[in-house]
Amino acid sequence: MADIKVPVFSESVSEGTLLTWHKQPGEAVKRGDVLAEIETDKVVLEVTAQADGVLQSVAKNEGDTVLSEEVLGVMGDAGSAPVAAPAAKATEEETSGPIPDEKSAGGTAVQPDSTGNQPAAERREDLSPAVRKVVAENNLDSTQIPATGPRGNITKQDAVVAAQGGSTDQGPQKAAAPASTPSAKPAQPAPSATIPSGPRTEQRVPMTRIRARIAERLKDVQNTAALLTTFNEVNMQPSMDLRKKYQDQFVAKHGVKLGFMSLFVRAATEALKAFPLVNASIDGKDIVYHGFYDIGIAVASDRGLVVPILRDTDSMGLATIEKEIAAYAGKARSGKLTMEDMSGGTFSITNGGTFGSMMSTPIINAPQSAILGMHNIIERPIAQNGQVVIAPMMYLALSYDHRIIDGKEAVLFLVMIKNLLEDPARMLLEL
Repeated sequence: MADIKVPVFSESVSEGTLLTWHKQPGEAVKRGDVLAEIETDKVVLEVTAQADGVLQSVAKNEGDTVLSEEVLGVMGDAGSAPVAAPAAKATEEETSGPIPDEKSAGGTAVQPDSTGNQPAAERREDLSPAVRKVVAENNLDSTQIPATGPRGNITKQDAVVAAQGGSTDQGPQKAAAPASTPSAKPAQPAPSATIPSGPRTEQRVPMTRIRARIAERLKDVQNTAALLTTFNEVNMQPSMDLRKKYQDQFVAKHGVKLGFMSLFVRAATEALKAFPLVNASIDGKDIVYHGFYDIGIAVASDRGLVVPILRDTDSMGLATIEKEIAAYAGKARSGKLTMEDMSGGTFSITNGGTFGSMMSTPIINAPQSAILGMHNIIERPIAQNGQVVIAPMMYLALSYDHRIIDGKEAVLFLVMIKNLLEDPARMLLEL
């Protein structure tokens, strides 16, 4: 027998929430299999099997709060007999027989489906406390929630998806207001406001730990830093021409496409070298100047915004940057980012343009002092060499902490990025 323990959290994380069990008691597992997932306020951690064996029992249910190195369950040897169901439950099933389907005629018993999983009507008694809470708070019918658990059980994520408008029966809705009955009294003038008819539902879903932490950090920044944003615009035609001219050769040599983000990372790195205050941070009453360039790239994921860090970007080529960004994006989508991936950072870049944003004022990622916002590329008329021409233009935004960075440094920093992107040869030649 061996205990299954919660992974060791970092110093800044005190506890987590058990999201889901991927294995059930009595189920055989192999070394490296994911047993459970734990969500902290930064990342989702996977608890994996350290050896082949059988999951004997679990000590924590989905939705429970867990601490670092706390016991989650017990693993047995591969030859161990599966754990039997609790006696009380077995007795109840033997005496009462199969649970009838409430929606079938005559109370006919529902049999297991071809996959061996429990039918939806029988899952009503197989809900974890976390799932029961979501079901109760949102008035859901558990028999209508599609189950994705390993043994046909409903996970907390299944319930949350159903609560957010997934394919599920939302239960009884509010009845429409009854029509007014005729009255002998003189007719009153109709109200000017239109009274909506039909169901008007509301859903209440608790914040995930990651979302709650994001909200807390962003609000702390607004309360602490003296935030200011300066804007500029960049003609992206030279960078687009460069990418178009060398894209095929770049892909053939490096196996990855040349994107705009790598150009922005390189331009930001050169600008950080020229303006060290933008790369610095405040620690109490001290200014900490960083002699390295670790740039965070904001990535949207299903669990919220995450900012993995590119380390030592001054020593990276465009191909290395593109590969690192692609790897981080894949890890973010699959929930594989680690705390180390997102720790540190001296500057950040966020690209709202991928979603169509034309202009925004991004919030800095504390304790950093500045963040660069990229936006949508739109063809607009501009004056060029005394003539009006159509060019692919992008608005840039630099939000910065005015406590440490003056307006002069911020504006010149953004102008340097603009100039490098409008003449990328200067950036590649380090001019």
